Amino acid sequence: MNHADWTRVPTLTGTHARLEPLQMSHIDGLRGALGEGALSRLWYTQVPDAKAMTCYVQAALQAQAEGKVLPFVVFDANDQIVGTTRYYDLQPDVPRLSIGYTWYGESVQRTGVNSETKLMLLSHAFERLECLSVVFETSWFNFTSRTAIARLGAKQDGVLRNHRRHPDGTPRDTVIFSIIDAEWQGVKRHLQHRLDSHA
Repeated sequence: MNHADWTRVPTLTGTHARLEPLQMSHIDGLRGALGEGALSRLWYTQVPDAKAMTCYVQAALQAQAEGKVLPFVVFDANDQIVGTTRYYDLQPDVPRLSIGYTWYGESVQRTGVNSETKLMLLSHAFERLECLSVVFETSWFNFTSRTAIARLGAKQDGVLRNHRRHPDGTPRDTVIFSIIDAEWQGVKRHLQHRLDSHA
């Protein structure tokens, strides 16, 4: 494992999606991906509204500068910005990380973009960064996210009660999922099969 890889945001390219390092120049594209902003109106998510997008990107880049996250912007096959995601809770000495802060515009939801994005992120985490485990977290009330994470092949580890706060300040129970290195090849085959179904 090269520890320098834990400080650089890679560019990851597939058929349905491409991930690039998040930059300030992506703000307008991310606002466009939000569309009417239905996602940002879900009280239990961390999705910003259009007015807060500049602060959202600035905060992500500041966290990157502090070595806390590796943020990506997501493009579709038509070279349009359709969302964002990131690695966070980076622990190279384990090694372990989390994948989250993920959201996509409605135009690519339930398409091959998410499956391929997760396949690329997990491949980089397990095969380049040599992670022992990759973690996913979501609010107890985000049933859509919980179902999507389980469909990836991640196992639910448990629920941390009053673990964080939702954007509106209410206490958040966090549902924790993970994939460990011994499971990776099976999960990889599963994700590739799902991706093939979108071809």
